Amino acid sequence: MEKLYGQFQDQVEFFAVYVQEAHPTDGWQTDSNVAEGVLLRQHQSFDEREEAAQTCSIDLHISIPTLVEEMDNAIDEAYGAAPERLYLIGKDGNVYYHGGAGPHLFDLDELDEAIQRMEATVKVS
Repeated sequence: MEKLYGQFQDQVEFFAVYVQEAHPTDGWQTDSNVAEGVLLRQHQSFDEREEAAQTCSIDLHISIPTLVEEMDNAIDEAYGAAPERLYLIGKDGNVYYHGGAGPHLFDLDELDEAIQRMEATVKVS
């Protein structure tokens, strides 16, 4: 994702949106999270969610601007964001790309192609 961000950041606004925990310690914890030391409970407040988002951005060296979802989880519910999802939304509000549920259907090559198609369409118009 960082590679795409570096390549297209002058043409496309990128945001990571931090949503509720997909595999919290007080919910459906996965063995891989335990092995990797990703041990976060479900956020009890916005401040706690914001702190987790900051920690995630720092630990994973994410330079993409990160937004933090409100506690109502409206973005997660509207976009099926958890555990991770890629979207490309044009300035006109149209969805140009809606990726599959991550991590298994998280396809950065598809997103790259969608950005290039969208950019070509914008240049032609």
